Amino acid sequence: MNNFTHRKARIADLPHIIELLLEDELGATRESKSAAVHENYIKAFHKIDSDPNQYLMVVESGYEIIGTCHLTIMPSLTFIGSTRMQIEAVRVAGKYRGQKIGSWMCSQAISYAKENDVSIVQLTTNKKRPKAKHFYEKLGFEASHEGMKLYLE
Repeated sequence: MNNFTHRKARIADLPHIIELLLEDELGATRESKSAAVHENYIKAFHKIDSDPNQYLMVVESGYEIIGTCHLTIMPSLTFIGSTRMQIEAVRVAGKYRGQKIGSWMCSQAISYAKENDVSIVQLTTNKKRPKAKHFYEKLGFEASHEGMKLYLE
């Protein structure tokens, strides 16, 4: 079934990752390929790449990047000093959706969490994405909290 692999993203992957973010209906409203913001993506990539608690994953089929997700390990005092991992920016290229790549990518993320002694894996999904919520529930996630955001810019 699976002729794809995952690895840590490299700076050369950044244009492909941005394309995946733009391909999403919500991402299309908040991401940009404009040269004016390109430096923002480069700075963010370097911050992620230099932080040992961050893992920006890309999924490849051959040499084509077909998926991505961003994992953040967070030590915590709650749950008796447990470690959590946040999964963000899960994307699969449109022409590859429906092939269980998202499920495989999440299983790889959960394996990464276990390798790093994580006890809770968490994520958020936009309320405008009911199919995504259902997808994560099928993987065993439960909607236990109400997420909130405060945009500062």
